[in-house]
Amino acid sequence: MDGTVLVADDDRTIRTVLTQALTRAGCKVHATSSIVTLMRWVDEGKGDLVISDVIMPDGNGLEQLPLIAKVRPGLPVIVISAQNTIMTAIQAAEADAYDYLPKPFDLPDLMKRAARALEVKRRVMPPRTDDEARSGDLPLVGRTPAMQALYRLVARVMNTALPVLITGESGTGKSLMAKAIHDFSDRRTLPFITVSSDDLQGMDGPSMVVSRARGGTILLDEVGDLGEDAQARIVRMLDTLGENAPRIMSTSQSDLMARIEAGGFREDLFYRLAGVTLALPALRERVDDIPLLAEHFLARAERDGVPRRRLSPAALDLVRSYSWPGNVRQLQNLLRRLVVTAAEEEITRAEVELVLGNQPAMEPLRGGGEGEKLMASVARHLKRYFDLHGGVLPPPGLYNRILREVETPLIEIALDATGGNQAKCADLLGINRNTLRKKITDLDIRVTRRRKLM
Repeated sequence: MDGTVLVADDDRTIRTVLTQALTRAGCKVHATSSIVTLMRWVDEGKGDLVISDVIMPDGNGLEQLPLIAKVRPGLPVIVISAQNTIMTAIQAAEADAYDYLPKPFDLPDLMKRAARALEVKRRVMPPRTDDEARSGDLPLVGRTPAMQALYRLVARVMNTALPVLITGESGTGKSLMAKAIHDFSDRRTLPFITVSSDDLQGMDGPSMVVSRARGGTILLDEVGDLGEDAQARIVRMLDTLGENAPRIMSTSQSDLMARIEAGGFREDLFYRLAGVTLALPALRERVDDIPLLAEHFLARAERDGVPRRRLSPAALDLVRSYSWPGNVRQLQNLLRRLVVTAAEEEITRAEVELVLGNQPAMEPLRGGGEGEKLMASVARHLKRYFDLHGGVLPPPGLYNRILREVETPLIEIALDATGGNQAKCADLLGINRNTLRKKITDLDIRVTRRRKLM
């Protein structure tokens, strides 16, 4: 790697790490914690590449990109940021950043991107003059690689006319993603309308939909649920679109290719809708984003006037280990309830368990009918749990989660049968009394004296 790199970040550790890595790779490095200093170097003609943080003590790195492009056309800028939202990625793309990486970043990955930036001659793009205020209150946040790759793809296709198909399970934010693409695109001042099969009824239905959109965006929500007649009307509508046509986006939680093979969805419609496919990952596939999402929802509740709340470490551990069949929407609803029902500022693990209704960390065990042995029921449940992950391994720690699923009801029922007498309960279970006490504490089991079984 050859060239001079300007590094701007107020974190001394990051400046040191980047300086050492880039120097070892053969580059000259100028590092600073100041936007003012960075811009002076740019004005002086220094540097073949800029690596800049966004939030700095004396300015915003993203806001400097248009000025850098004006003063030094073709100078590539890699943006690194702890502001891990879709808006950051979009703003970086709009400002013509060469690349964008979230913090914490993978150093080898950043070095590869820096090497490409130094080798590739940048295409000069005119800076955007749009200064409309943008809202940062989007729950589309995440620092996991899957979400960051998704953000970069969104930023690239946002202002194209390509149709977009957004797939994912219920509660992953498909409609929200569609609205975000519209709101940050150059069509944001035009209508965004969501279309159902009822809107397409009759001879004039499709034309009325196009007329209402006025060149904005049409969202076909859960297109996989549409019947044959509605699908045919959409095909005809798409084939008649002319100049100033609205952008078409669609969402689906069902596997459209499987539906095509089964004869339930038109193949010609699929290829008209899937110009770009955005697959939203399930929450269980991006567990490391859960603390970030929880922090976002709790902060938003506080802005709405609800008392300040935070999750205790034990509560956060439980939230991370839960499988979230309802995805981000279920997490949001859980935290909405907790900010109202929690007794103190710190939300406890017991309060989370109460709101979850003592649900397990995956899905409730369901009996397989009379006479089914416990082993068979557990095996069937576990197979379904693995199947729900669609070929992706479940979050780590499965062994202890399974033990907890079995131990908790076993001890609770044994305590109930012995009237809350821990000595008799330990004898019934065949374990040491101290072991029982520890498990009662670890599992947050509430012990009360009650009439024992005869």
